[in-house]
Amino acid sequence: MQDSKNLIIAIVLCLIVIVGWGYLAEHMGWTSKPAPVAQQQQSEQVPQQLAQTAPVQPELPAFAPSAGRDITVDTPLYEAIVYSGGGSLRSFKLKKFQVGLAADSPLVNLVDAKTAQVAPMGLVINSQPSWSTGQWSMDSGENGLTLGESQQGSLRLTGEVDSLRVVRELTFNASTYLIKEKVRVTNLSEQARSVRVSYTAAADASNAAGDRYDAMRVAWDNDGSLKEESSASTLETTGVQAVGKIYWAGAMSTYFLTAVMPGEVNNVTVKGVMQQNVYRAAVEEQETLLGPGQEKELSVSYWVGPKVRSELQAASPQLAKSVDLGFFHIIAKGLLWLLEFFQKYVHNWGISIILLTVLIKAVFWPLTAKSYASMEKMKKLQPHMTELREKYKDNKEQMNKEVMALYKTYGVNPASGCVPILIQLPVFFGLYQALLTSIELRHAPFIKYLPGTDMLWLADLSTKDPLYITPIIMGVTMFLQQRMNPPAADPTQQKIMMFLPLIFTVLFLNFPAGLVLYWLVNNVLSIAQQQMMIRKLKGHAAAK
Repeated sequence: MQDSKNLIIAIVLCLIVIVGWGYLAEHMGWTSKPAPVAQQQQSEQVPQQLAQTAPVQPELPAFAPSAGRDITVDTPLYEAIVYSGGGSLRSFKLKKFQVGLAADSPLVNLVDAKTAQVAPMGLVINSQPSWSTGQWSMDSGENGLTLGESQQGSLRLTGEVDSLRVVRELTFNASTYLIKEKVRVTNLSEQARSVRVSYTAAADASNAAGDRYDAMRVAWDNDGSLKEESSASTLETTGVQAVGKIYWAGAMSTYFLTAVMPGEVNNVTVKGVMQQNVYRAAVEEQETLLGPGQEKELSVSYWVGPKVRSELQAASPQLAKSVDLGFFHIIAKGLLWLLEFFQKYVHNWGISIILLTVLIKAVFWPLTAKSYASMEKMKKLQPHMTELREKYKDNKEQMNKEVMALYKTYGVNPASGCVPILIQLPVFFGLYQALLTSIELRHAPFIKYLPGTDMLWLADLSTKDPLYITPIIMGVTMFLQQRMNPPAADPTQQKIMMFLPLIFTVLFLNFPAGLVLYWLVNNVLSIAQQQMMIRKLKGHAAAK
């Protein structure tokens, strides 16, 4: 009993000490008074460690907003107009690329008036468009920037958005289309705030030709894998969204790209939409919790320019993947290197394509020769094949057995003519993708005017032949090749093969002229090689 009384007395004394000490310490000034209830409720949402370790921030300089105006950044590569009321782009003209072929054709403008309305390169802070809901001032670069070769310069803007101080420092480099930025966000309120920052990119659909070879789309790199959405209906209704390790996201055509590259790539959200024919992408970083007066620095980069592989690679290996070279990308890269090598000496992309075609044909010459030799053997067997078809026309199974026996007797492998072609297919598909996506072929002439006239002909290897001369000649060469090959055993196959040149001609009518040129030259070389093989085989037969 006595032990129980002693325990109760000890507990009461401890409570008196604990409670009484708090009142005594507050009365003596040893501790501060507790925060008001509203502030306590807010601070309960902040991790205890953040509340205990938040450093005392120096007093921020006074902020005096000013009216927004256009600031020009002029470099040898582009002329950009940045709006001081938030830092979004109003215009971005590429000095080395024109819209059309004419000498007086306007420069390609990746941010035209329609695109400027959705504020590309603008910041979205806590779902609020900072360029319209915030107040801004220009700290440096108010007179614009004029940069010479290898020079760089910065624009610095300060704004207040949703009780947050935002400082944007945009750095432009005259040697690249890459724009780097540092963003500092400071919590001006007396309460802890969650902050989420999004970066934007946009491009008008007019920056693409609009056909299957040059379509505008929203694209992004998720953990090294290129993703695209080109469906206007999807982007206009539901849009697209992805979360993951996002290296970059933006709007692009086959030849041009406006993209955002976040400094922190993990757990990033990408959203893509289409509004009034403008393709938009937003890259949203993870949410950040800031205590009163705390500051967070973010980094981000933007690419606004052409999809030149070497320049993209220098900016970011992941960004270079925006040039999609397909499944056989390794082969495509090698073929592009050879094309660029020839171009250094001949200064004509059409001639470079011809030289590359000749080189490819020379490499595969032994395989092609073997294929032609097999075809010639098949030609000699055609009379026997006809006899067997007539003899066993009512017994397909027996006919197939007799045909296989015939092949065995004469040492002919019917598949040997196809194997060399199959081996060459990866090279063809690699070159197809390389020529299709190479910006070097855009507005690259081969034979600018039809000989003897002032009519534009092969003035742009990235678009179709306007006179359809090359695809028609290509179809004729395919027909000649077929006439030189032995007819198929099956009559149905013969009819299909007869229509194949016509089908290919129709298909190639709208192909980029550079691709048609490759196929045409390849056909001509194949016919020449086949003629040589025929003469060689006839010579051997005569010698025997």
